[in-house]
Amino acid sequence: MATDCRTCPLRKWPIFDPLTEAEISFMETFKSGELAITGGATLMMEGSNSPQLFTVLEGMGLRYKTLPTGERQVINFVFPGDFLGLQAGVMSEMQHSVEATTPMRLCVFDRKSLWSLFEGHPDRAFDLTWIAAVEEHLLGESLAIIGRMSGLERIARAFVRLYERGTAQGLVKDNEMPLPYKQHDLADALGLSLVHTNKMLTRLRELGFASWQGGRLKVLDYAALCELAQLESDRAQVTRPLI
Repeated sequence: MATDCRTCPLRKWPIFDPLTEAEISFMETFKSGELAITGGATLMMEGSNSPQLFTVLEGMGLRYKTLPTGERQVINFVFPGDFLGLQAGVMSEMQHSVEATTPMRLCVFDRKSLWSLFEGHPDRAFDLTWIAAVEEHLLGESLAIIGRMSGLERIARAFVRLYERGTAQGLVKDNEMPLPYKQHDLADALGLSLVHTNKMLTRLRELGFASWQGGRLKVLDYAALCELAQLESDRAQVTRPLI
């Protein structure tokens, strides 16, 4: 049974901005259905002209680009609440691919209805601009991290970001959360070799900062991990729009 926008499970998490009654009513008409896909399935393909946009209700995935050699470069990781397909909605085709790492359930929106968002709900339309701006910011941060941070610091930064997102969405229990990716995915995203990534993960365990094994991330010393990642441990949580 499709999830009603009024009882959407994502809305209970304070990381997402609240919706007005008018916005909820619009989202009920904007949403065209739901889609369930299995882990490992490709949701959106680079170069494709998808007629649909998605919001992740459940599950995790990743975004990646395919290189001319056939290899892939992981861009970032997908969590519940993420909006997918904006590039295809604005630029006519996807500039990267999206793959489900776990089984996923998604809200589906008709791309043709995107412009009604701008016509009737400018605040909601601005949320799309916010999403695009944040993705640009994260890309810039990723480039700075790769260019200026050591391998240990890069992994610490990634773990802090992912752990904070998991905490904000109720995925963390007893300082542990699901992180169902491969070491190769993390290495790709951070510009590290697989061998070096493995060594740095071992070092983080030895330091007693964090452990990532069996698809589970356990943060053992959050303050120390933040210090290594060059982040303040008491930073205010930034809320994000929910489309």
